[in-house]
Amino acid sequence: MEGFINFLKPPGMTSHDAVGLVRRVLHEKHVGHAGTLDPGAAGVLPIAVGRATRLIEYLDNVNKSYRAEMLLGMETDSGDDSGKVLASSTDFSMPDNNQIEEVFSSFTGTIVQVPPAYSAIKINGRRACDLVRQGVEVEIPSRQVEIYHLALIAKDNAAKTLLFDVDCSKGTYIRSLCQDMGRAMNIPATMSFLVRTSVGKFSLNDALTVEELQEKKETALLAADACISHIPKYNLNPDRRKAFCNGLSTSDKGFSATVSFKDELLLRVYSEGEFLGIGHYDLKNKTIVPDKVLSVIS
Repeated sequence: MEGFINFLKPPGMTSHDAVGLVRRVLHEKHVGHAGTLDPGAAGVLPIAVGRATRLIEYLDNVNKSYRAEMLLGMETDSGDDSGKVLASSTDFSMPDNNQIEEVFSSFTGTIVQVPPAYSAIKINGRRACDLVRQGVEVEIPSRQVEIYHLALIAKDNAAKTLLFDVDCSKGTYIRSLCQDMGRAMNIPATMSFLVRTSVGKFSLNDALTVEELQEKKETALLAADACISHIPKYNLNPDRRKAFCNGLSTSDKGFSATVSFKDELLLRVYSEGEFLGIGHYDLKNKTIVPDKVLSVIS
């Protein structure tokens, strides 16, 4: 039993709880998730089963999409409406659409943000959120992230909220984005709602609820290689299948002439339609090098 499950995590469930649910439903020990979702958030959570857990790392660099709600008039230490209020204001006017679009435009592209202290980021090997809860002061380093698209969906003047969609790179914290965009409007802001709508090839439209997963069981599994189709495909000579599965490199001096890249290129390696695993092309030595072999040697 192996593959990925496109799971629709409900609010209130941790990503760890979701893994436990899949273990119980499928009676499979080897289960892991890609891209942690905060307990209060909902949406797409890719879950790997069996040998597919070895492929989780290849989902780290895929883009993600969210629908978020920003509450204006309040800023918290956690970046969402569950945290301690640090600043509040009722003496402000809701920004008009032109001002919102200007702020959204200024936050599109490469930006620098500081993730919330209440996050799973590791500080000296420990999660920042655990340290904060123990009263330890933490300093989270800033990071560069990419915001590919920001779009206003709705504005509620009475509730003081902005609903928007965002497409972004890995490592982007929407809580920090809401806080920073509020500051750009000179209004305290916090995230009041979040749903992740996609992770790479995993889409909210196809995600399974808890009940659907319990009904489908193992038929909910998606082919592992299809879920990492953002990695280029390479067809290996069948005569070199056993060598690849034994961790041996294969010379291919002509491959680099067909693809443009520098140094190394990650590849999904197949032989006669069978998915063997992940390898890379070493441009210097002009060889296909195995990285993770999933196929059984025969």
